[in-house]
Amino acid sequence: MDKNIKKQNDFISDEENTLVWSEVQSSFKKTFGSEVYSSWLQKISLVKEFNDYLILGVPTRFFRDWIVSRYLDKILEQVKSFKLSLSRIEFKIIEENKQSNEFIKIEEINKVTEIKDSILNYNRLNEKLSFDSFIKGKSNEIAHSYSLKVCEHLSRYNPLYICGGVGLGKTHLLNAIGLELQNDNNVMFISAERFMYHFIKSIKKNDMVNFKDIFRKSSIFIIDDIQFISGKESLQEEFFHTFNSLMDKGSQIIISSDRPPMKLDKVQDRIKSRLAGGLVVDIEPPDLELKIKIINKKIDEIQSQFKENINLSEEVINFIASESKTNIRELVGILNRIVAFSRIHNKSLTINECKNILKDVFNQIRVVTVDKIQNVVSNYFNIGLSDMLSQRRSRPLARPRQIAMYLAKKLTTRSLPEIGRRFANRDHTTVIHAVKTITRLSEQDDEMKKNIIKIKSLLLEQ
Repeated sequence: MDKNIKKQNDFISDEENTLVWSEVQSSFKKTFGSEVYSSWLQKISLVKEFNDYLILGVPTRFFRDWIVSRYLDKILEQVKSFKLSLSRIEFKIIEENKQSNEFIKIEEINKVTEIKDSILNYNRLNEKLSFDSFIKGKSNEIAHSYSLKVCEHLSRYNPLYICGGVGLGKTHLLNAIGLELQNDNNVMFISAERFMYHFIKSIKKNDMVNFKDIFRKSSIFIIDDIQFISGKESLQEEFFHTFNSLMDKGSQIIISSDRPPMKLDKVQDRIKSRLAGGLVVDIEPPDLELKIKIINKKIDEIQSQFKENINLSEEVINFIASESKTNIRELVGILNRIVAFSRIHNKSLTINECKNILKDVFNQIRVVTVDKIQNVVSNYFNIGLSDMLSQRRSRPLARPRQIAMYLAKKLTTRSLPEIGRRFANRDHTTVIHAVKTITRLSEQDDEMKKNIIKIKSLLLEQ
């Protein structure tokens, strides 16, 4: 059989089932509404039709990302109503001045992004988390400055490693870098947790070649919360080789973590050495001036979004900023709570009213950390901290250890793996067991219940 004829037959196996794209577009308009249709879907063109999938053309990468993140499932549902055999959609970016109704060539098909396993499944940049929306202060100005410099001079600071506590703006900066560079570069932005998920998925599907290709072809590789690879040897092995491959080809790497490279627990020394070999910058907790800036910015955003006036006095704003002792995320949560009460009662709240509303929040925020819990519990039971954190399993040590884990889960924002690491690198399943055990005992044993109440009181008094 002639090769050209065979290739043409491979495109559409049943001519009677060929889509009439104008009819599909009409269904889009009915399903999504005129506004969404005219803004986004009208510009989608049919590039190529196969028996089980479609190649659709869009004018820009931004168009593609927006459509995929918001409308892809419904679009697939609509086209399947016209042709049941369709199971997926692929997109090809076609510049507006080059759009035509011509089919792409056979050899170009491999260049088209496939949605089900594409970079879009990993790459989820938030348009709101840009450099313009990042609020600068003394605690984050160095990290902000070098994040901008990376965008101006690729590979000059490589890797750029941003470390700091939870909720201080690391992910915002990583996202902002991605947004700044995405138009002219192949940007990969992913959390370490998602990297692990797709790594395991690829192993199960025996598709590691595709996994490696997806991650190693990026020119900008951004990975968030690298501490998540702790203790996962096979994942670390893959990350190590991915890192080296990207560095060899001159790709820019940006990484975030909750601690400096050399303090990463259960991470290979060779990985820590490479991470520390770039530029390491940290973000400190916000000072009073930055917190006031953040509060005022959030108030402006709320007023703009809901078209209403927020009645918070300067004294109340200063009170919220001075009393909040942790991170930006929790500061915003506190502000939202105050604003909600102000709306309900339709008045400007006094400082005393704010104190009453936030007394439980400030009590916990002011004092409770994993380190403090460990010290208070060990002192309460009159045992050494090193003994409590040791591998010994005798009841006089094991029970206080479980109580400390339980309180760390209940009174801090640390994740189970993080709590486990703070207890001499124990696994998160050990923490889960401790929480379940102490929860059960505190419900059945009055003495345990009294101990928990007393320890909580000691924590909140200090």
